[in-house]
Amino acid sequence: MDSINKAKEEIGMPASIQATFQGTAAAFLNSLANEPILILAAIVTVYIVLGVLYESYIHPITIISTLPSAGVGAILALMLFHTEFSVIALIGIILLIGIVKKNAIMMIDFALEAERKEGKAPLDAIYEACLLRFRPIMMTTMAALLGGLPLALGSGVGSELRRPLGITIVGGLILSQILTLYTTPVVYLAFDWLSRHLPLGFGNPMDEPAVEHSGD
Repeated sequence: MDSINKAKEEIGMPASIQATFQGTAAAFLNSLANEPILILAAIVTVYIVLGVLYESYIHPITIISTLPSAGVGAILALMLFHTEFSVIALIGIILLIGIVKKNAIMMIDFALEAERKEGKAPLDAIYEACLLRFRPIMMTTMAALLGGLPLALGSGVGSELRRPLGITIVGGLILSQILTLYTTPVVYLAFDWLSRHLPLGFGNPMDEPAVEHSGD
């Protein structure tokens, strides 16, 4: 496609002649146009599901805040291995959206339960969550990462199709694992402070104190 476009510029085609791509090239252009919509739809779906799960408008944002690190890690890995951002690589990033957010889910879920049932302060709750959930987070991440290594390092027939998928998964998991263990508690405490001090309607209804009514 780049060669054809370059040739069009060199021969100086008149404005009355319009050239378009067909077949596989046209499908490729259509897939590029739909990529932002696919990623946005995946993030919106994750937000809605987490919002219903935690009965909160703001804690799903805490979990979604882990996704940028996965995307950056995937793109850096593709650049490191001189691999183009193909449709297969996009599928890997969409998979990362589902894999990476489990780190934050494990911590946030434990912290919210500690706040609601044990009455702990947010700082104490998220600190305990980081300590107790560290091992399962590392176990699940290593399982997914090692599962993606054969795709990234494999050779043979069709390996060029599978390699971008493995590279995005491995690169995204490595960077997100390093960052989210530190950033998730910070984001959790920041959003908790906002929900308690700013009347934006982002607070969790289950965090509000119950009002007792005396019967006759």
